[in-house]
Amino acid sequence: MKPLIMAEQLSQSELDYPFKLLEYFNGFRVSKVIFSACELGVFDLLLQSQKSLSAESVSQELQASQDGMERLLDALVGIDILDVEITQGKAFYSSTDVANLYLAKASPKSLYNMIAYQSQTIYPLWNHLADAVREGKNQNEKTLNMSSDQIFETLYRSEEEMLKFMQLMHATWVVDTHDVVTAFDLSPFKTMVDVGGCTGGLARELAKAYPGSTVTVFDLPKVVEVAKKHFSVPDDSIAFQEGDFFTGELPEGDLYIVARIIHDWKEEKCLQLLHKLCKQCKPDGGILIVEAMLNENRRGPVMTQLFSLNMLVQTEGKERTPSEYFRLLSSAGFKDLQVRRTGKSYDCILGIK
Repeated sequence: MKPLIMAEQLSQSELDYPFKLLEYFNGFRVSKVIFSACELGVFDLLLQSQKSLSAESVSQELQASQDGMERLLDALVGIDILDVEITQGKAFYSSTDVANLYLAKASPKSLYNMIAYQSQTIYPLWNHLADAVREGKNQNEKTLNMSSDQIFETLYRSEEEMLKFMQLMHATWVVDTHDVVTAFDLSPFKTMVDVGGCTGGLARELAKAYPGSTVTVFDLPKVVEVAKKHFSVPDDSIAFQEGDFFTGELPEGDLYIVARIIHDWKEEKCLQLLHKLCKQCKPDGGILIVEAMLNENRRGPVMTQLFSLNMLVQTEGKERTPSEYFRLLSSAGFKDLQVRRTGKSYDCILGIK
């Protein structure tokens, strides 16, 4: 069915009763239900208990009111994150496989740190979305009392805040790394550099997928320091190198991975970085762009459209279509451009020098 026809049918049904609009209006409440349950430790408790618990038991364990906890648990059941059984008139709540896998801190695929960052940092910024649209700039000054021009100075304003941001980035790769690193066969590239690779989450998956290649994370000295302190693993398969990809010298490489970097910046800074990477890239070397990409017809994906608004309220960048990335990469000197849609949050473009 064509999108326009679907939109017309949806609009007609909404005239009878605005089910979809009401669902959208309440979207922020759904987010806060999940955020609050994570903050209170609901999912960790249910995972550890390995059995169904009453609202009374959960509230006692987590030092919360029974009435408030019962309402929160019911809402989590309503959005299919928890299960409930009624026994002799009393409700007993248990976790779903999805909640255990992605929402409990102890899970190796936990998105807890992503959720915490969304709740504590992103959510307040979105209170000023209308201002961001009017002004065409981020809302760091209103929300955080930080200059709107100093994007990463704001993100890294203290070691605590830097760690929160790095935990967010690390959590991102929990669910997306495999699809990203296998979107193309990268085995011909024997020296890979993850530019702005942060904690090394993506780089380690690259090293795992391509054991015949070396992988180096290149990032700011303070980022590398925190990465080694908080995200190191035994017998690490990757290396770290300190530097600034805008002002410093880049490591030599056959392939430069630029993941979730280009979307932070205005076009002139994107071109500055891409030109620099192309100049440093070896002959027949390449660049792998990893970003959430808009559809060419501007009809989605909705998540990417929301990401682009997030870039507006927090950075100076935006999400782009593949053709917009092709234009930037061609201007910088890359050729033989190919795009791969993963069907998940992030897509890939491979270009050759």
